[in-house]
Amino acid sequence: MLTFEQKLAIIESFPELERVNVSLGRVNYQFNESIYEKKNVVYHLHPNGNGFVYAGKLTNYQTDQKGLVNIRDYSAEELKQLIKESIASLSANKKTVAEAAIIGENQEERWVNDANEVLMLILEEEVWNIYFGLNLEETFDTLEEAEAFLMEEGFKRA
Repeated sequence: MLTFEQKLAIIESFPELERVNVSLGRVNYQFNESIYEKKNVVYHLHPNGNGFVYAGKLTNYQTDQKGLVNIRDYSAEELKQLIKESIASLSANKKTVAEAAIIGENQEERWVNDANEVLMLILEEEVWNIYFGLNLEETFDTLEEAEAFLMEEGFKRA
């Protein structure tokens, strides 16, 4: 188990998070750029090492009813990955004007990898297109083929 100080060092390596001290020595970290009301990424990190990370918009984590994951026994890599995915999920629907022009009214998903690179998967005229930024990268006939490709390339749903 990581110590409180080790967890703090990992969390503070994310410059987009702002520290907020709360009662009993606990600490929250907020993502103020969140497009949702939810801003706490790290919730009630306690000096005993217990704490939570918000994963309510992620499908690959076991969460409580508030969408939180207990990080008490997380390794450094697991904690970094969870925080990256949490931040991405809270900002996943921000669209630039150019992205909005590409996406339009089409069905769209965002996928992220360990390097925090984001790909957009968009259903356009009965085919699934994968975009990196504004560049078309791949086209697939089915959603299953597109998802398999993205997973093979190391991406997960944001």
